[in-house]
Amino acid sequence: MDRATRVAAEQHLRGAGGRVPGGGRAPCRVAFIPDPCAFSYADFVTGFLLPNLPCVFSSAFTEAWGSRRRWVTPAGKPDFEYLVREYGDVVVPVANCAVQEYNSNPKEHMPLRDYIAYWQECAQHGGSSPRGCLYLKDWHLCRDSSAEGLEAVFTLPVYFSSDWLNEFWDALGVDDYRFVYAGPRGTWSPFHADIFRSYSWSVNVCGRKKWLLFPPGQEEALRDSRGSLPYDVTLGNTYPQSAHLQSSLPLEVTQEAGEMLFVPSGWHHQVHNLDDTISINHNWVNGFNLANMWHFLQQELQAVQREVSQWKDSMPDWHHHCQVIMRACSGINFEEFYHFLEVIAERRLLVLGQGKEGVPGCSMGLGLGLQQAVFDIGRLAEVLASVVAHPDFQQVDTSTFSTRPQDLLRQLQDALGSTEAL
Repeated sequence: MDRATRVAAEQHLRGAGGRVPGGGRAPCRVAFIPDPCAFSYADFVTGFLLPNLPCVFSSAFTEAWGSRRRWVTPAGKPDFEYLVREYGDVVVPVANCAVQEYNSNPKEHMPLRDYIAYWQECAQHGGSSPRGCLYLKDWHLCRDSSAEGLEAVFTLPVYFSSDWLNEFWDALGVDDYRFVYAGPRGTWSPFHADIFRSYSWSVNVCGRKKWLLFPPGQEEALRDSRGSLPYDVTLGNTYPQSAHLQSSLPLEVTQEAGEMLFVPSGWHHQVHNLDDTISINHNWVNGFNLANMWHFLQQELQAVQREVSQWKDSMPDWHHHCQVIMRACSGINFEEFYHFLEVIAERRLLVLGQGKEGVPGCSMGLGLGLQQAVFDIGRLAEVLASVVAHPDFQQVDTSTFSTRPQDLLRQLQDALGSTEAL
């Protein structure tokens, strides 16, 4: 990030109250980015991160990826022999798209070789199987592989390299939000928005996907009488019929082999595989959508508190129990969100203190540099100030935290004061 881009981004977010946009109508079409040499990180920031709009990058952006050569036959189909040879014993999660379980699908686990045997059997029988419509989803290939092995699979695009979510989990060494999806034609993902209102990117190693995209707020027109969102928006009675709700029709995108789709924060979507398809997908958060994540977590806690409000006066440690329930439902609570901010803050303060382009093991080492660190510290300070002031966070026991929240906030504010000349 250069200084001009940082200043423009800070001014934009200050005027927007810190959050990237929610609500509004979908654009007429998704933007297509054809040439890697003619599209900079600054272009991505101003054109898509700040207005929170989707775009598709051409296959030229991923043509050097090893997975596009090794995982795919010359005919453009999944290379089952290679995949079984390299990963056949890996146990992968598989969802049954033919069965609805709440607003998702039930999952089982099996060796990849068994899933590929199902896939081949399915192809031999015209795309159907008595076992159901099975879709390999959320395979943590990166978490389960060595860094050297990943270099032969894909190269993280610079546009997505400020990735705090995976930086945090990499620091803990226990999880990540990087996934492989793979399945035959007809497999699909139900209507949803990505976890924590994160961004996501998705690259088709082979095959094609159809995406149905809804800007933030537009999904509200699709709720039923109980307030629930649909499982499948392609059903005939789902799309709003009245004239004043026609703006809630989705933005439809067909993603071709090799192409890379950026899904903005809070955009609900549904995805269908039009061919035998393999994709690599990441969820990610950074300074541009951090306030969106924090807003979402506050909403999640409020929902939990409403559900258990009748026990507030009779249950000891009611606030603590709400946080426990929130983590079980959402994957994170206020305490873990603070530790997320703390890890990223410590790394950005280190970059600023050293005055270098990045530190080892940090996503900052991918060319985003000192100006990005300054931007990140500003975003961290703004959100952390809101966290510290939140009455429910004040109910969290912070006595065992390695850095007191107020002290970390002071460090960030002091660091910002020293960056005025940068």
